[in-house]
Amino acid sequence: MLLAEVAQATQRLADAGVPSPRTDAEELAAYLHGVKRGELHTVPDADFDARYWEVVARREAREPLQHITGRAYFRYLELQVGPGVFVPRPETESVVGWAIDAVRAMDVVEPCIVDLCTGSGAIALALAQEVPRSRVYAVELSEDALVWTRKNMEGSRVELRQGDALTAFPDLDGQVDLVVSNPPYIPLTEWEYVAPEARDHDPQMALFSGEDGLDLIRGLERTAHRLLRPGGVVVVEHADTQGGQVPWIFTEERGWADAADHPDLNNRPRFATARKALP
Repeated sequence: MLLAEVAQATQRLADAGVPSPRTDAEELAAYLHGVKRGELHTVPDADFDARYWEVVARREAREPLQHITGRAYFRYLELQVGPGVFVPRPETESVVGWAIDAVRAMDVVEPCIVDLCTGSGAIALALAQEVPRSRVYAVELSEDALVWTRKNMEGSRVELRQGDALTAFPDLDGQVDLVVSNPPYIPLTEWEYVAPEARDHDPQMALFSGEDGLDLIRGLERTAHRLLRPGGVVVVEHADTQGGQVPWIFTEERGWADAADHPDLNNRPRFATARKALP
């Protein structure tokens, strides 16, 4: 019975324009029945929970799956998320993968890492988990987002601060090995084209950044240069339409070397990196 209901829900979500209807229908069924997605076939017909159609209707209305289940998966983490915090996306996992490789290649015993605009804490927590001897710092401005950040970081060794990313961590100036950020980068002119899950449910300050979407990244370029030691690296996520633009923010004239763009798993330009030039 449950699998038949899931098939019906899949069709409803597909008709509503949900990008991954089968996955979401299964995730909702698993969440509601307290099993893993691969165990749905083990749920007896008699245990079918009719509230399933309530959560399907919410997803049909394009409420984010992660808001309904209260959880988001990111690399090896399960994070708590909900209204007020940006839901981490799969494309950011490739940003973190690159950052981990870059830190390991540095051959620094206890690398110092700063995550600007941490949101749910996904990037900072993944780096702390996968680079065991790192010292990880994170900053978030939004009080609404911090409700979730604090939940996710409880018991972790990430040092979290509330504040503006542009002025954060003056005590770390010139000492940081890696600065990483997934900042807001959607141009205000693109508002109507943003998926309803993000546009109607993610916090606006986590999405939009000026006419061309690059306002905050321009500011973070200065922050990263201030924080990094010579030879340290910055990694910044951007929209796939901004591939040619972001590396040009990290110019030699402003003290950078090796500015480059990198693709995500779908081979779209997704993040820019640069190295602070040696004196």
